[in-house]
Amino acid sequence: MMMRKNIFFIFMHAICLCVVVKVQSQVTIPFFPDSLFSTYYHQRLTHFNTLPVGKDEIIFLGNSITDGAEWSELLGSVNIKNRGISGDITVGVLNRLPEIIRRKPKKVFLLIGINDLARNISPDSVVKNIILVAAILHQYTPSTKLYIQSLLPVNDVYKKFTGHTNKGAQIIAVNKQLQSMAGDHHYTFVDLYHSFCDEEGKMRASLTNDGLHLKGEAYLLWKHIIYPYVFDLQQRPSLLPLPQHLEWTNVVFPLYECSSIVVSDSIFRQQAFRLQSVLNAKGVVAGIKNSVDVKPYILLKKEITQSVDERDSEAYQLEVTGNHVVLSASTEHGIFNAIQTLQQLLRDGVMIDGCNIRDKPAFSWRGFMVDVGRNYQSLSQLKKQIEIMSLYKLNVFHFHPTEDIAWRLSINQYPQLTAPENMLRGKGLYYTEQDIQELITYCKDRFITFIPEIDMPGHSAAFKRAMKTDMQSDSGIHILQNILHEVCTTYDASYLHVGGDEVKIVNKTFLPEMIKYLESVGKKTIGWSPGGNLPVNTIRQLWMDDAGITSSASTTQYLDSRHLYINHMDPQESVVTIFKRQIGNRVEEDKNVKGGILCVWNDRNVASEEDILQMNPVYPALLAFAERSWKGGGQKGWSAIIGKPGTEETKAFAAFENRLLDQKKRVFVSLPFPYQSQSSYTWNFYGPYCNKGLLTRAFAPELNEELKDSSSLQVVGGTIILKHWWYPLIEGAIAHPAENTTWYATTNIWSDEDVPKDFWIGFYDFSRSTATDSPDEGTWDHRHSCIWINGNVIAPPVWKHAGQKGNLEVPLTDEGYAYREPTRVMMHKGWNKILIKLPVGSFKGKDWQNPVKWMFTCVPVR
Repeated sequence: MMMRKNIFFIFMHAICLCVVVKVQSQVTIPFFPDSLFSTYYHQRLTHFNTLPVGKDEIIFLGNSITDGAEWSELLGSVNIKNRGISGDITVGVLNRLPEIIRRKPKKVFLLIGINDLARNISPDSVVKNIILVAAILHQYTPSTKLYIQSLLPVNDVYKKFTGHTNKGAQIIAVNKQLQSMAGDHHYTFVDLYHSFCDEEGKMRASLTNDGLHLKGEAYLLWKHIIYPYVFDLQQRPSLLPLPQHLEWTNVVFPLYECSSIVVSDSIFRQQAFRLQSVLNAKGVVAGIKNSVDVKPYILLKKEITQSVDERDSEAYQLEVTGNHVVLSASTEHGIFNAIQTLQQLLRDGVMIDGCNIRDKPAFSWRGFMVDVGRNYQSLSQLKKQIEIMSLYKLNVFHFHPTEDIAWRLSINQYPQLTAPENMLRGKGLYYTEQDIQELITYCKDRFITFIPEIDMPGHSAAFKRAMKTDMQSDSGIHILQNILHEVCTTYDASYLHVGGDEVKIVNKTFLPEMIKYLESVGKKTIGWSPGGNLPVNTIRQLWMDDAGITSSASTTQYLDSRHLYINHMDPQESVVTIFKRQIGNRVEEDKNVKGGILCVWNDRNVASEEDILQMNPVYPALLAFAERSWKGGGQKGWSAIIGKPGTEETKAFAAFENRLLDQKKRVFVSLPFPYQSQSSYTWNFYGPYCNKGLLTRAFAPELNEELKDSSSLQVVGGTIILKHWWYPLIEGAIAHPAENTTWYATTNIWSDEDVPKDFWIGFYDFSRSTATDSPDEGTWDHRHSCIWINGNVIAPPVWKHAGQKGNLEVPLTDEGYAYREPTRVMMHKGWNKILIKLPVGSFKGKDWQNPVKWMFTCVPVR
């Protein structure tokens, strides 16, 4: 035994000597004789060596404290592997690094050193060995993210493991060094120590039964702390939309101990059942009670408040302390909203971060519109979108089932309206009375107002085919009145949208008479503006500016859908432009502006209904709109760019993007979410160079000539729109764009090793509403745009429909970067230079179906 101990100290001394000097670029993995390690150590290590290598493994590496957890069960992932060995020391970890390295894991969580201290190894030596572990992992598997966790506190109250529990001062010394050295040694430091400490700096007695090892509750606390590191989330739960007032505290609520949902008023009982279901999904079983009898508990509390406007009915407060969670509101809708926020706080399912929230919406109408007239969507897909709406507190579902392409709303009196022969696309697909009732109920259960639209008298070619008459004719009016009577008497919908735009009104009494009838049966009406001759009491939905409605002198209420048609938006652009804007040119609701509605008009035929969600940035844009319409604020005007590096607007967007991406990882794992992180990429622009209309002409940046001048412009983003196709209405990157010019953009992207990496690359985002011509074979676009990475030309895709004339009946397949296979590029270890050429000729497009889109997208796919 003495010989083994002496050998151990010799090796410790040797290891210390090799890391006294800062670790150099080449590090040799130390070799140790088997005799240094225990029988159990060798049993575990030989077992690890025989296990197969998995993909994206996350490894927990350490001693008995790590060994004691069922990590894959605790964190809910089969990719998480336990590589803890009871009794292990820093030298033992060094010895078994080859087994870790061969796996090339995605992440390693290391906790080691307490057993070294118990053998009276100095804190400095322990730290040096841990730093050597970090250096070896970085050299041999540089893409692996290393998280070094602090040593845990100990407690001598149990009089056990006295060689360990008397090392409180040494533990602190190790932790301080590890924390201070993280930035220079390629690891992230995770502070477990302070969360496990009591007031005296010892491990909380409730977390251990021997002063060193952990009980089950301690592993739950550990899970809570490391959860964001394991799943690449922000340190605090990413609430979206962000509450009006949010204050974090340093306490946590032990959700795993909660067994009671207390209801203070019977009107909240239904919401208590909803919350109970939410908790059950997290593995928490809580009964519903009328009074507090045990702590910790969750309380649904009736708040008596004076309502000032419609928004107050959605207001709520949420308080999380160490022994209770209180959700308070004056209405059931307010409690529902509080539950949606609470769901986001429940991310790890074991503990809730302490906070105080006071919240209500800036706008009372926060809507989402689907066009199911042109392209039918199944009830299941519609319900999923409604469910997502409710999670993010959107409250208006605008349903557009009648179009030129097809009439998809069943009318008992006129079955020919939904006959297959009268549809041009998706023949025979329509919504029965039962379907609509089901959607209305589904919406109502989530406090969402269902608003059906019967477009009149425009967009009614399907009506004309079926009924053999025009809507504005006497016979057409009679039929439409019968239709409206059936719809109004069949469905419980307070509002009916009458459309009214994009049509020549030949009968000036048509719209006033239809609206007069709807109002006579108790319905409120909405219509598009600019549009037909709508009466003043009809709410307008703006699809473009209408000075008569938006002027300060107007008394007409309106909803904003201007520049909110995401079928025209690039996926990366959509999140930027929606987040930065104001709703209705206001920071919050007033007597005229009630809110806004985000719209998806997929005019083009689709191969499958899922394409609507993948080719249009439905969910990313929906979340950006939920944020802006609930939070209010925003900037005046419309912009398609994030901004310049370091500015407040760029920082604000980056903070929002972090919350958005957390939602993508948590909620949209199995749903289309076409968006990639872009706020960390800065592009340097060089130009303009006059190309005299010769778009292939080469200039200094691509000729490897020295650039005498620094870049004239810096812009942050993954999609950069130089000149928006609706300029000057929407701001692009170039303040004063000029025809017949060429710009170049450059950036550098880091890679930890030589590895192929996927990119979204594109130079023209196809609107899903125009019959745009496909690029010619061998080109990225019709502007001769080019991209080089590390001097190598990146070839465009082999287009499936190269050179095809635009046709709305031919579904898109690979024209957009978000729905084709990413471009795979070989990256070199270190910095990789990207150069993009962006020529433009005339700003006048071939026709309105082919607008000039001077833009590019280049962003790594994560």
